[in-house]
Amino acid sequence: MDVQTWTYVLVGLTFALYIGIAIWSRAGSTKDFYVAGGGVPPLANGLATAADWMSAASFLGMAGLISINGYDGSVYLMGWTGGYVLLALLLAPYLRKFGKFTVPDFIGDRYYSNIARTVAVICALLVSFTYVAGQMRGVGLVFSRFLEVPINTGVIIGMIIVLFYAVLGGMKGITYTQVAQYCVLIFAFMVPAIFISIQMTGNPVPQLGMGSEVTGEGISLLDKLDGLSAELGFDQYTDGSKPLIDVFFITAALMVGTAGLPHVIVRFFTVPRVRDARRSAGYALLFIAILYTTAPAVAVFARTNLIETVKDQPYEDMPAWFSKWETTGLIKFEDKNGDGKIQYLADKNLNELNVDPDIMVLANPEIANLPNWVIALVAAGGLAAALSTAAGLLLVISTSISHDLIKKQFQPDLSEKGELIAARISAIVAVCIAGYFGINPPDFVAATVALAFGLAAASFFPAIIMGIFHKKMNKEGAIAGMVIGIGSMLFYMLKFKFDMFGGGGKADWWFGISPEGFGTVAMLLNFIVSLAVSAVTPPPPEEVQQIVEDIRIPGGAGEASTH
Repeated sequence: MDVQTWTYVLVGLTFALYIGIAIWSRAGSTKDFYVAGGGVPPLANGLATAADWMSAASFLGMAGLISINGYDGSVYLMGWTGGYVLLALLLAPYLRKFGKFTVPDFIGDRYYSNIARTVAVICALLVSFTYVAGQMRGVGLVFSRFLEVPINTGVIIGMIIVLFYAVLGGMKGITYTQVAQYCVLIFAFMVPAIFISIQMTGNPVPQLGMGSEVTGEGISLLDKLDGLSAELGFDQYTDGSKPLIDVFFITAALMVGTAGLPHVIVRFFTVPRVRDARRSAGYALLFIAILYTTAPAVAVFARTNLIETVKDQPYEDMPAWFSKWETTGLIKFEDKNGDGKIQYLADKNLNELNVDPDIMVLANPEIANLPNWVIALVAAGGLAAALSTAAGLLLVISTSISHDLIKKQFQPDLSEKGELIAARISAIVAVCIAGYFGINPPDFVAATVALAFGLAAASFFPAIIMGIFHKKMNKEGAIAGMVIGIGSMLFYMLKFKFDMFGGGGKADWWFGISPEGFGTVAMLLNFIVSLAVSAVTPPPPEEVQQIVEDIRIPGGAGEASTH
């Protein structure tokens, strides 16, 4: 069978599986819809958390950016990996013991203020919509290439699938769908990596193959790639060109942003006990590590194969995969010197080939001439990664609106049935907005998602960390900090990513810090403002301080509560 037929078969089977699980596990109560009834086993929750965490940015974007940018792209690997460890060890057990459905719920109750809750809802919506834009772009990329439909059509198909199991199943349906999606995406990521590692180095372990000698050439793969990169005028693959300050700030923003992501945090409310939250965090870290330790190898394989395939080759002799990706607009060739050969060079004035980083993982099996079923498998894996995270984000958006705004503030006497209807309507509206952002994304998948982490770092992380570990932090300090943090991050992002407020290029970045790294600066501003304001305003009530003391004491926890 050809690639397109295999893709229809594998994508069709996986979509049928996801829809079947959603029907089987449909939510019958708000507790099912918000936290899957609070009864998910740790192993299943670990698998679901890993799928929720490993979005299109991890599956497609991260390896793509490492592949194109080399050492500079590794900031995403370091930041996202370290961030999950920070979340699992520092926050998850305490938040689970607090026993609320959502991050705005925690902030509203901890800071005894509906204003704080509203600010947190606004922050959650900003983070989630920015994040989901990257997921929908990933869906569109896969559909446009492998099912040969326009990117916009691909996004709409993805919206319909996500909407079906997110609205029907809520967190219960999403959780068990994500278990299946993790299995699909990790199999899809590892199979081609193992194939190509054997093909290039004879070593079946990609992590080791990356540093092994190329078969028959007597030189290590990384040394070969360094040589190829230098020959084309690029920086050596294993050297970095980013300023050290920007590397540090991006890594820190991704780490603390991870610890403030509402769609990941809510996963720890779905298990029965605090001990289970810790165990599921450990399982998830193991499952995440499988992909994250493989991504640099995939990046090296893809980059080497791409350069060797296109370097000084006549355009008319390029393989079929090249022309198919050209039709998507994600690879562009412009014959500037008229010699009919592809000049792939670092010099922008002479370079004739532009490659979108997001296609590197998807195109990798095709470039390496792997079997058609493997190529189609990667397409199914990319969709699983994007859809799993998109579903989690849509749930955060719908619960923030239905639970934290409507139920908690505007209609406290709203029935459970009414709240469930409100949550589902919110999810429908949210998926339509997400689709718009997927059709009109601001940047590459990983870069778009990095902005969401910056927003989470700037807003949620200080409020959560001080809410757990600083019992004298009051509502005035938390609200002021969140407003200043999210406001400064939004300003910087809009100025340098969207050319608003006078715009500016890379040379105009403050202190050489990119928009992806500015979340760290905004987070520090949040901490400073929060502590300063809380120092000159009344301390929290004694009962709130006692709650903070209680959640830090080891022990069991009650069920998540709507009260």
